[in-house]
Amino acid sequence: MSTRPPTPSRRTLLRAMAALPASAVLLGELPGLAGTALAAAPPGGSATRYTIVPFLNSNDGTVNVYQSDDATDFRLLKSSAYTPPGNRIRDASVFKHTDGYYYLTYTTHTWQDVSTTIGFARSSDRANWTFLYDYTVPITNLSRAWAPEWFVDSDGSVNVIVSCSVTSDEWIFTPYRLKATNSALTAWSSPVALSGIGANHIDTYIVRTGSTYHAFTKNETTKYIEYATASSLTGPYTISRTGDWAGWGSYREGPSVIQLDNGSWRIFFDGYGDGTYYYADSYDTFATWSAPTALPVVSGTARHFTVIKETVSGGPSLAKNVTRSFQSANYSTRYWQTQSSLLNLPVVTGSSTAAEKSASTFTVVAGLADSNGYSFRDASGSYLRHWDFRARFDANDGTSTFAKDATFIARTGSSSGAIRWESYNYPGYYLRHYNYQLRVERTAGTDLFRQDSSFVPVGAWG
Repeated sequence: MSTRPPTPSRRTLLRAMAALPASAVLLGELPGLAGTALAAAPPGGSATRYTIVPFLNSNDGTVNVYQSDDATDFRLLKSSAYTPPGNRIRDASVFKHTDGYYYLTYTTHTWQDVSTTIGFARSSDRANWTFLYDYTVPITNLSRAWAPEWFVDSDGSVNVIVSCSVTSDEWIFTPYRLKATNSALTAWSSPVALSGIGANHIDTYIVRTGSTYHAFTKNETTKYIEYATASSLTGPYTISRTGDWAGWGSYREGPSVIQLDNGSWRIFFDGYGDGTYYYADSYDTFATWSAPTALPVVSGTARHFTVIKETVSGGPSLAKNVTRSFQSANYSTRYWQTQSSLLNLPVVTGSSTAAEKSASTFTVVAGLADSNGYSFRDASGSYLRHWDFRARFDANDGTSTFAKDATFIARTGSSSGAIRWESYNYPGYYLRHYNYQLRVERTAGTDLFRQDSSFVPVGAWG
């Protein structure tokens, strides 16, 4: 078979996706919490929204807010969105509470200083934040409380996982759980160490699938992100993956894990050793991962963040079981057209032949792999799919692989009415024209790429 994008094999993908239980997916805004239904593309008129609130490589006194509809191409929502009234802000973790507000918790001092508090702030819109309070973590002889991470469990309890060290060994960190004892998030239980992870681990991030808690935690000796599991939030955890088990390399920290619309899992982490922010994907519930890839736009600027996912209103919508033509957003005389089974972007006008107009007309149907997504049929009944990066039309062979290749998720385009079409089984890859040919390519996070991957549905030529 021809070269494919650098992700797990299709066989691995299909086996993993088939094995995912309904309880193994993440829904809504709650960090770490597994839902009860399969992940899916957003319905028409809705959009997926991912939010990050990183501190800056150049400044740990403020944070920017970025948002994305695909967990790859993050765009600035507001710079210097929150500056605490005193101290610093590092390692900010964000979630949306049941009261409708977004909450931050964060490290309050720079790494050189004693830091016995974690900070809290609140926002109604993710752009404008209000300082709430600094909380002194009640651990005897505490030296540092770093990298607090929100975790909402299946019973609705709100927890913070925070890495703490004591004065007798200020650089040896242990993860602790703080549990909110009121809905206002102003009172907390006594800290409980996460059993089994042990000392010398920091930046512990937890997700839950079914009855299993999965912990991603940095070993401060080896500088690798390790992996552990438990049947209880506080453990005992069993660390089963150490060293460079996932191929991410060392001098990595700040892991954050989120589930994408197609059910796969994405980890983000700070490659502080080389100044790059990375992501990698897993299609088999954390057993294997794609090669780490630099996150466009924010890599080199953003430091240690967590990600929340929401489904919000205002996304693109396109009627199904109707015929449409698709006009390039930045070359308005050019349209999708089938040419020898390949999808190209020639000029189409009123004087084009009937055959050319017919080849530029497509039936929009529900996605073969996800009914909230979209698939496209040409006049012969063949479906648009990607193969070896190229967009082409083939007969549906009835396999799960074909269904995923032929399904695309609608994302907002670069101009009014335009839609970007993200590959269902290769997140972050879009239909994009290059040299007037349609290919599936990984987003570069640039304005040009967004324009080249945006197409306007218009009345059918044929």
